[in-house]
Amino acid sequence: MSAEFFKYALTFGYALLVYWLSFIGMRRTSSVEGFSIGNKDMSPYVVGITLAASIASTATFVINPGFVYQHGLAAYLHFGLAGSLGILTAFITLTRGFLRLGETHQALTIPQWIYYRYNHRGFSLFFAFINLLSITFVVLILVGCSLLVTGLFPVEQKTALVLVLLFVFSYVLMGGTYAHAYTNTLQGVMMLGVTVLLFAQGFKYFAGDPMASLQAVGTEYASAFNAESNLYFSFFSVFVSGFVITFALMLQPHILTKVLYLRSERDIAKFIGTTVVVGTVFTLMLMIGFYARLAGLEIDAQDTVVREYLLHEFGSSVWGEYVLVFIFITLLAAGMSTLDGILVALSAMVVNDIVKPLAGDAYDGLTLSRWVLIAVGVVGVLLAWNPPPLIGLFAQKGVYGLAAASLVPVLFGVLVRRHIPLWVVMGSAAIGLGLHLFFNLAMGVANPAISATYGIFASLAFGTLGLWLTRGQAQVHGAA
Repeated sequence: MSAEFFKYALTFGYALLVYWLSFIGMRRTSSVEGFSIGNKDMSPYVVGITLAASIASTATFVINPGFVYQHGLAAYLHFGLAGSLGILTAFITLTRGFLRLGETHQALTIPQWIYYRYNHRGFSLFFAFINLLSITFVVLILVGCSLLVTGLFPVEQKTALVLVLLFVFSYVLMGGTYAHAYTNTLQGVMMLGVTVLLFAQGFKYFAGDPMASLQAVGTEYASAFNAESNLYFSFFSVFVSGFVITFALMLQPHILTKVLYLRSERDIAKFIGTTVVVGTVFTLMLMIGFYARLAGLEIDAQDTVVREYLLHEFGSSVWGEYVLVFIFITLLAAGMSTLDGILVALSAMVVNDIVKPLAGDAYDGLTLSRWVLIAVGVVGVLLAWNPPPLIGLFAQKGVYGLAAASLVPVLFGVLVRRHIPLWVVMGSAAIGLGLHLFFNLAMGVANPAISATYGIFASLAFGTLGLWLTRGQAQVHGAA
């Protein structure tokens, strides 16, 4: 079998398997609730793998290794160590309380959860609209996947962009959450295999002494705080902002709502354990940034580091071409595993938290959810048609703003059992988002994680002060 034939056969086989899983999902989806969060009959291990694949996605597998290539050890510690600790802490802290309140009111989305916790439609509408900032991550994934397709097939990037979108939308439109969960489990297993393979294959570049190899590139490149970097230059920028923003990112609609897939609180330990183990393995993909630098590759476009490294390592031998096809398909799967989750979450949110509150039940929810998916896809392609030079930073501006606004309302909603006045959480959300945008766009803070962390700290300070000032209001919130 020629490498060319193998490439098309494997691609067709992967697509066929995904469609089959989506068809199974479609048969189990008969309502907007099933489309959004399933019917609470999935294994916690399946949900854990689904979540880990959603968190890793194109950012970890395609885009973030470029930051490691450019900025060195500091970037690796920011994404790999601080970020992993933020993920673990968030799920240990939030999962039980979020699931308990979500089950009590059958919440399908975070804005709906906000409505039930704080009993204010205007506040939930505010959250629904700012959750549309997730579209920036859709753009990142579309661009990352299109770069991979151009490395695999002789097509232009814009053509690849449309092909990726059509494929993902076609299978998500069929099965919603079940299509997302089943295909993510398949994609997650593929991602695990490729991660271990690439980590082991490239370890030769460390020549038995990783630190010495990195120091050979440059002293700052091998430093935990890279003084030559405009993004990762201090303890705060590397560790504090990495931990804080990743903790807050777990409040994204396509991530935290995975908790609502669980059958009961008894599944939480299995769910978190699976997510942490699988997610930790996925962070090894960041090593490709080091490998590409140590291999002597001169790559001008940071976002293309993974693609260029893979072509360099596997594109010059017959057996390598076969391996390369499987790797590229898996990396595409990594992107799609997050893209489909965001699409399902966004469509559910628009229908449940924007259209229904404003227009009532005049529309069929399931049909409308699918039309919203199409609209989100069109907007995503338009934004990705001529992407900015560093798509990772573009996505972070929007998604980190959402995280900065979400942290206090969700964190306090889970941990504080008494009544919380609306002005406390609404003011905190506005401060978090506003300061992030101010520091990043107006004050020249290049790293969105830093600007978002400033906003989060100010938001927490305002929220804590508000709790202290209203401490006499001892009414316990029954559902929290």
